[in-house]
Amino acid sequence: MLLYHLDGSVIERQPVSGTAPIPLYKEDGPRVGARGWAALVVLMLPVLLVSVDNTVLAFAIPEISLALQPSGAQQLWIIDIYSLVLAGLLVTMGVLGDRFGRRRMLLIGATGFAVVSAFAAFAPTAGLLIAARAALGLFGAMLMPSTLSLLRSIFQNRDQRRLAIAIWASAFSAGSALGPIVGGFLLEHFAWGSVFLIAVPVLIPLLIGGFWLLPESSDPNPGQIDPIGILLSMAALVPIVYAIKAFAVDGPSITASGLVVFGLVTGFLFVRRQQRAVIPMLDMSLFRRGGFSGAILVNLLSVVALVGFLYFVSQQLQLVIGLSPMVAGLALVPGMAAMIIAGLSVVPVSRRVPPHIVVPLGLVLSALGYVLVAATAELNSVPWLLAAFVVLGLGIGAAETISNELILAHAPPEKAGAASAVSETAYELGAVLGTAILGGIITAFYRGALVIPDRVPAASAEQARETLAGAYVVAHDLPQALGQSLWDAATDAFGSGVVTTSIIGALLVAIAIAVAATTLRPSQNAVLR
Repeated sequence: MLLYHLDGSVIERQPVSGTAPIPLYKEDGPRVGARGWAALVVLMLPVLLVSVDNTVLAFAIPEISLALQPSGAQQLWIIDIYSLVLAGLLVTMGVLGDRFGRRRMLLIGATGFAVVSAFAAFAPTAGLLIAARAALGLFGAMLMPSTLSLLRSIFQNRDQRRLAIAIWASAFSAGSALGPIVGGFLLEHFAWGSVFLIAVPVLIPLLIGGFWLLPESSDPNPGQIDPIGILLSMAALVPIVYAIKAFAVDGPSITASGLVVFGLVTGFLFVRRQQRAVIPMLDMSLFRRGGFSGAILVNLLSVVALVGFLYFVSQQLQLVIGLSPMVAGLALVPGMAAMIIAGLSVVPVSRRVPPHIVVPLGLVLSALGYVLVAATAELNSVPWLLAAFVVLGLGIGAAETISNELILAHAPPEKAGAASAVSETAYELGAVLGTAILGGIITAFYRGALVIPDRVPAASAEQARETLAGAYVVAHDLPQALGQSLWDAATDAFGSGVVTTSIIGALLVAIAIAVAATTLRPSQNAVLR
């Protein structure tokens, strides 16, 4: 019987006769003590913050929509601009961290994130809130690659690193679970801006603990800073994601098609420039390793499924079913807990079951979760939504833990920042695509299916077509009978969009299953560690 590392390499072979295992690969790196695990706690803080920020905002969107009256496009941009800027800068910040010091980048990013969060809390218009979210993306890009790359440098022992990554990944789920609860409490007692202020108390212990517990690490042989490469990397990501958003909200257009072409061309130029560089900003040879590229795709598609689900379920729980933000947040806690449990439980399982088997099996559950939403959407039932999210979370929790460990396992330690940046880029790009694709699809179906009752003024009808929150505001301003008719039409239209979006979400997870099954197969030619 074979025992496997998460990257698929065999670590020992057990004879059928039951005799002692025959080691094939030696253990790598010294084991850390209490100080190393305390450093892990510090590294979990920015991860916790970012995941709290994502789910808090998803639950705050109804309140923000009522207060700032954003258009449908602005509502999507409030959510997406952070992930879009962050995804465009992650590779750059990861490389700069490798060069100038990962701890230094982490502490600079933490300081900037706290200051801008305070500004976002008091933004008076949707436009200024979008600008603040963009600035948060800039500083967030300094935070995220540093956390995973510092973890790689601290935990050099493979078994300890595997457990540390599982705990680190569980911080995403813990933050996602904590976000709706804390956010729900804040939204019921304070203005919507309070959800941004929670960044300040989280980042203060990060700054203190970072100085005392985190070692500085960097690439001993960094390449030259490549301004052209930096611009090309951003020029490849930003136009493509913007085009996807435009397709989803407004349908096909010449402008959106041109942006896709532009993004693909600049992406090709970026890849060619990196391949020709003596010391590239991003080592493109990593993508020739099936385990690395496959893990990136699994990571991306899993996050698309998760964020897309949270985008529409938060509106369904609060606006359609009528739960308060606090109760809606509590309704999602079992699903988030399932993600944490799955992420930790998959660690011992992965030692005996190779990744090309355990990851697809987990993701099958996630696909079933989406199918369950599609089958029960018209019931508007909290228990069914809760059950669907638990099933979805089990698969995503396992897949995220394994994919993140695979990415680090395939990268040399001195390039940990760049490899971590690729992993985080996949995560943030998945967050953008989750709202842009699934959020855009449900918005498009909502607009197409909404039948405005007669006697609704034209201006009110246009506002109702923008978003479900817009329809909620209009319905409460109209006479009771007419308002109820409009609201019934709006919830029916939204429900039809949920069904279609859930089916598409299940198909995206099915693609992730196929990718995992074909690219994460064990390699019998692993390098001796």
